[in-house]
Amino acid sequence: MWGLIHMRIRATVAAVSGALALSALAVPAAHADGTAHGFSFPSLTKRTAAPADDAEGDTTISSVVVNAGKPVVLGTTSKLTVKVTLTANDPSGIYDADALLYHGTYPNAVDGAETSVKACGAKNAATYTCTLTYSFTSKETVYKNGLAGTWKVAAYAVGQDGDFVEKDALKTFKVLRTSKVTVNAAPEPVKKGRTITVTGSLTLANWETHKYGGYAGQKVALQFRKAGTTNYVNVKGITSSRTGSLKTTVKAAQDGYYRFNFIGSPTAAPVVAAGDHVDVK
Repeated sequence: MWGLIHMRIRATVAAVSGALALSALAVPAAHADGTAHGFSFPSLTKRTAAPADDAEGDTTISSVVVNAGKPVVLGTTSKLTVKVTLTANDPSGIYDADALLYHGTYPNAVDGAETSVKACGAKNAATYTCTLTYSFTSKETVYKNGLAGTWKVAAYAVGQDGDFVEKDALKTFKVLRTSKVTVNAAPEPVKKGRTITVTGSLTLANWETHKYGGYAGQKVALQFRKAGTTNYVNVKGITSSRTGSLKTTVKAAQDGYYRFNFIGSPTAAPVVAAGDHVDVK
């Protein structure tokens, strides 16, 4: 898999008493030249072939869970702590295990996050679980909008007996831009049968300008909840304008609450507005 990581693992396997330092992969930032922003993976960025897993012996990685299975969502000034639970197995015990979170495609430049805090169980246990902590910020880790979407987990584990396993893309997860939606239903109060105009806006975090801007061309559902009930039902679907604005009309029938519900996109998190009450006379 990672050319240089592979060499380090081989060296560690040859002398298990030494430290296998994934942290040694951190070097100064760069961009389009094949290194990452904030750190780099020398092996990933210097590869010229497609990723390939590697293993020797009976060491396995049985589980990896990123952010409790939820997407990582960042706004314009967000700083998040993301935890990854990595479980490795070897009858002889595990010497070391670690993971990298990254965005990109071999052999192009990659960006991502490396472990900042590592808490693991006993190395002599056949099942070895680590809680790995990563820092995500909207000014460094996701410094451009193109980093929203699918990310990958690369991981390795080395057994006390020198066996090892490496995985280039052990798991995928989502890193999404924060979205916001507003709603206003008017007039209020309104006579039964009259027209209600429901307006609002859908905006999206811009990781490059660190501001929120209109999210154009997105499908949004207008929903209604009758007063005295708890469930919203879909009324109609509309599409946000080129500026992210939302506008539609309905006939006043009964007291209740209107809201806009955006289910998200491959790069934007879902969001729903708080209901706006309308009193129908």
